[in-house]
Amino acid sequence: MTATESATAVDTALERGIRRLLELQRPEGHWVGELESNATMVAEHLFMLHFLGLRDPETDRKLANELLARRREDGTWAIWWEGPADLSVTVEAYVALKLAGVDAGEATRAYIRREGGIAGTRIFTKAFMALLGQWPWHAMVNVPVELILAPPGAPLSVYDFACWARQTLVPLSVVMALKPVRPGGIDLGEIGARPGRNRRPLVTRLRRRAIRAAERWVRERQEADGSWGGIQPPWVWSLLMLAALGHNREDECFRHGIDGWAGFMVDEGDRMRPEACQSPVWDTGLVVLALRAAGVPADHPQLVKAGEWLLREEIRVKGDWAVRRPELEPGGWAFEYQNDLYPDIDDTAVIALALRELGLGEDAVRRGLDWTAGMQSANGGWGAFDADNTKDWIPRIPFCDFGAVIDPPSEDVTAHVLEALAPDPSYEDVVRRGLDYLLGEQQPDGSWWGRWGVNHVYGTGAALPALEACGIGPGHPAVRRAIAWLDSVQREDGGFGEDVLSYADRSLRGRAGFATPSQTAWALLGYVAGGASASGPARAAADWLCRAQRPDGDWDEQAYTGTGFPLDFMIRYHLYRISFPVLALGRFRERGLDEVSAPLDGGDR
Repeated sequence: MTATESATAVDTALERGIRRLLELQRPEGHWVGELESNATMVAEHLFMLHFLGLRDPETDRKLANELLARRREDGTWAIWWEGPADLSVTVEAYVALKLAGVDAGEATRAYIRREGGIAGTRIFTKAFMALLGQWPWHAMVNVPVELILAPPGAPLSVYDFACWARQTLVPLSVVMALKPVRPGGIDLGEIGARPGRNRRPLVTRLRRRAIRAAERWVRERQEADGSWGGIQPPWVWSLLMLAALGHNREDECFRHGIDGWAGFMVDEGDRMRPEACQSPVWDTGLVVLALRAAGVPADHPQLVKAGEWLLREEIRVKGDWAVRRPELEPGGWAFEYQNDLYPDIDDTAVIALALRELGLGEDAVRRGLDWTAGMQSANGGWGAFDADNTKDWIPRIPFCDFGAVIDPPSEDVTAHVLEALAPDPSYEDVVRRGLDYLLGEQQPDGSWWGRWGVNHVYGTGAALPALEACGIGPGHPAVRRAIAWLDSVQREDGGFGEDVLSYADRSLRGRAGFATPSQTAWALLGYVAGGASASGPARAAADWLCRAQRPDGDWDEQAYTGTGFPLDFMIRYHLYRISFPVLALGRFRERGLDEVSAPLDGGDR
């Protein structure tokens, strides 16, 4: 490919990508792609409907079909695409299918028995089995409902947990205290069930007081769309809590919660699945940045409409974050359509960048950035939702076996914040402390860990633009080491891929048996920010993205490159495969590079 042909390839890829993204904008002005997770979302939806007495044959059939479509060839289910079999996911899928009248097969049963049966599953799985009468409530570590009575300054309170864990554990603790059962008419003895062994709940005066406080706490946090936090776990357990307390559709909070699920279901005819969450604000911010980088003018009608939609989503009320920052004025944005009580720092940084690209909403941007600066943790970094949510002994509590339960500062969130704050001199001291944190977290190999994306490619692709925004140039040792690390993990075809298992296996950092559009784009963003856009590896990454693009402007990506809880809850963001490549190619072209093609061995640096 000649230099002219290569430059034309980037132009063509961007033209196609722009066209595709503009086609995908919703009429209201925002973008949102499906947030795909795993089979537990499907199984637990059926468990919830069963306990609430809301099942119907057609929904059972569609949910069962979705579970069958996600089953691996060996009869098991995994947490992510091409991931290893997972016992808890497989048990939940197996039981949900049986509840719907479908036999998952002997291979599934054999795997479950071999791995320890229900006894070997996580606390959430045991709790759902207990609701079905197939496991004793007392045969698991219970979350004490009395925890809700502890003040925020106590050695342990609900506010020491990450917001997503807090919102789930409070209603779950009430259900565990009440120990309700709604039998499903199935026998799970073949996978180690222990039916009919429940003890009567012990409800003391103190426990009754705690249950009332927990119910009030949950009711106060329902969002306008009926959800709790805009995410599946607290939503499901809050509804189960209300039902266990004797409420039904006559209760407005309960009714609103049930009706809200209609907007979270992906119905594909014969298959149906709930989304664990929805990402319209995040997706819209990323798409705006991508389109602007690709040369779409700020006054383009569709971008103006997107900016106006984002401004309507600004949060102006206090939430749980104010427990640790009571004097801080509210501002910022959430991830979801409705989550006013839990704005997040990552979204706020990205939306501030997007709105400034559009020249819109400077007052809202300033409020968001002031709030973000005020949410800085003591070590200089930023978590996703709270400040100083860092009690690292909490994950060792026996009932915390379901993934990340605290929200400490992370490299990628901090990087996005620095990218937004650094250009403004009024945040100089805050930026200096954040930069010290980010530089201190660089790994010996030159990479950065990725908390919310897989994994070191994501973290490094976020950190390098932050360093550039802070005035750290290509000659800085941290930048040189990061670029060298990217070079070391690039595939021969020019792409980048990283296996989810890199969260557990250091040898897989930056490596996988395949390349993905989103991860290749993250690497290219790092190259551009690190002053290496003219290098062979950067041009090879851009070439790979151009070659991999489909004629319709989209890219194919089955891999889960988003992270909820590392290893325990992984995400496939359906727009990542478009928004990040367009953003990366746009920034690559922005730097005035006239040619893309180069030897793929990277030897010309």
